[in-house]
Amino acid sequence: MDRLSGLDASFLYLETPAQLMHVCGVIVLDPSTIPDGYSYAAFRAELDRRVRDVPEFTRKLRKVPLGLDHPIWVQDRHFDIDHHVHRLALPSPGGYAELVELTSHLAGLPLDRSRPLWEMWVIEGYHGTDGQERVVVFSKMHHATVDGVSGSNLISHLCSLEPDADPVTEVEPLVAGREPGHRELFGRSLVSMLARPLNAVRLVTPSAQLVTETIGRARAGTAMAAPLMAPRTSFNGTITGHRTLALADMSLEDVRQVKNVTGTTVNDVVLAVAGGALRGYLEARDELPSSSLLATVPVSVRAESQRSGGANKVSALFARLGTDTEDPLERLRDLAERNQHAKEHHQAISADSLQDWAEFAAPRTFGLAVRAYAGLRLPERHPVVHNLVISNVPGPPIPLYFMGALIEGLYPLGPVFHGAGLNITVMSNNGKVHVGVIACSESVPDVEDLVRRFPAELAALKAAVVSAQTPKRQRKSGSRAAAR
Repeated sequence: MDRLSGLDASFLYLETPAQLMHVCGVIVLDPSTIPDGYSYAAFRAELDRRVRDVPEFTRKLRKVPLGLDHPIWVQDRHFDIDHHVHRLALPSPGGYAELVELTSHLAGLPLDRSRPLWEMWVIEGYHGTDGQERVVVFSKMHHATVDGVSGSNLISHLCSLEPDADPVTEVEPLVAGREPGHRELFGRSLVSMLARPLNAVRLVTPSAQLVTETIGRARAGTAMAAPLMAPRTSFNGTITGHRTLALADMSLEDVRQVKNVTGTTVNDVVLAVAGGALRGYLEARDELPSSSLLATVPVSVRAESQRSGGANKVSALFARLGTDTEDPLERLRDLAERNQHAKEHHQAISADSLQDWAEFAAPRTFGLAVRAYAGLRLPERHPVVHNLVISNVPGPPIPLYFMGALIEGLYPLGPVFHGAGLNITVMSNNGKVHVGVIACSESVPDVEDLVRRFPAELAALKAAVVSAQTPKRQRKSGSRAAAR
C-alpha cells in the first residue's frame, strides 16, 4: 500500500472531461535497428516483460472510505498488457499531418481510472521526411503517477544503450504487498485527517516569512514575476476536451553556442526562443499584447526535497517571455537577468512547500470547485493568472534504443488548463531539442504556425549573436593590422 501525496492526488482532483491531467509523449522509432526485425507481437511481448516489475505500470488507485484522505496505490492483481498497449496504423499517405491528427485525438481521451493509469499506442505506417517507414509510440501517463523527471526515468527503463542491451535503469523486483481492509484504511485516514490542523500550524510561520521576503524583493526589483499580472490572449479562457498538437526540432549545438557566447543558460535560450515564437504567432493574428506574456515554468526539486514519498517533486516559477521585445538578443539578455532573480527568489522557497500545502486538498471540495470554475467560465472573468506552461526537460545526450529501435524523436506533451490552454515542452535528445506543443484546439486553432516558428527564432537569435560579435572581431583584426 502506498498513499498518494497531496500533490499527486491534486492532479486527480483537478481533472475534468475538458481538463485532462495526463502527460503524453510522441516517440519516433527507427525499427531497422531491432536485432530480429520489427513485429508488433514481439514488441508488445518485450514491453510486457519490462513493465511487469515497475510499480508505476502495474498499480492502480483505490479510494479511501468517505473520501477522508487521499487515495492509495494498490497492486493490480489482474494486470493485462492488452488493456494498455494498442496497435494502430496511419491512413495513407502516412505523413506528419496524419500523425499529428491521430495523436491529437488520442491526447483528448481520458485514462481509465479502474486500471493502472497509462496507455501506449504503437502506430505503424509513418513515413519520415526521408520516405523510410517508422514506428511511432504515443504514450500517456497520468500526472498523479509521474512528473517530468520521473516520467523520463520511467521511459529510460524501457530503453537501452545498444539495440540488444539491457535497460538503462533497473528496478528491484516488485513484491505485491498486503492490501489493507476497509476498517484499517478508514482508521488510517481518520488519523491523517485529525493530524492536518497541527500540520497546518507548522506551515504558517515559514509561509509568513516567505511573504515578507517576497515583499522585500519586490521593492528591490529582484522578485520573480507575479501571477495574476498576465495580459489576456485567445488561449486564456475556458478550454474544451479537444486537443491539437504539433512537433518541431532544433539543434542543441546551436542552443549551446548561443548560451556560451552570451553567458546565459540553455533554459534562458529556450524561453527566449519560445517568447519570439509566441510574439510572431500573436503578431500574425493581430493579437500581440503590449505587455509580455507570463509563463509558469515547472522546476524539479527532486534533489532538494526532504520527502521520500510521492511521484511529483516539483515547484514552479513565473517568467516573463519578452514577447514585448522585438530584438531577439535583447529579449534573451533581459530574460536571463529576470530568470536569475527568479531563481534566487525560488531558492528561498522551501523545496517541499507546494507538496506540504497540497496535503490539504480535499477530494470532494477540490473537484466540485474545479467543475464550478469551468462551468461558470470564471477563467474569462478574473485577471489572467498565467498565459501558458513551458517545461524544459533534460534528455539523453547519446543515442537510446526503445525495445531495440533507435529513438529518432522524443516529444513530451504536458496538460493544459482552464485559463491557460497552451503547453510547450522541450526535451533534448542526442544532439537535438525536440519541441512538443499541445493546446485546446479551440484556443489555438493553428498550433502548427506556432511550432514552426521555433527553429526560425533560434536561427534569428543565433544570427543576432553572430552580428553582435562581428564588430568586436573586426576591431581586434584592425588593431593587429595597425600593430604590424
